Amino acid sequence: MAVTMVVFYKEPADREKFEQHYMHTHIPLVHKMPGLQKFEVSRFTSKEAPYYLMATLYFENKEALQAAASSPEGQAAAADVANFAAPDSVTNAFAEIL
Repeated sequence: MAVTMVVFYKEPADREKFEQHYMHTHIPLVHKMPGLQKFEVSRFTSKEAPYYLMATLYFENKEALQAAASSPEGQAAAADVANFAAPDSVTNAFAEIL
């Protein structure tokens, strides 16, 4: 069963700095993750939304996601989050695609 990893980011202290690093450094790291089938980034437009940005990573199954996350490329992407987002501003969620 296909699965996703969804990463929610709260409003950053400095949008320009966040987006510069996210778009030019972080996304290229994510694209290197083995088994990644699709990657989407969405910016919330509703002021009521508790988040600023949402990234959705698609994998063939749970095992592929786990392998990607534990790979050197996945570890590099995970470690990079501290370079542009505060620890309490990021939420990860995992879901099965129905």
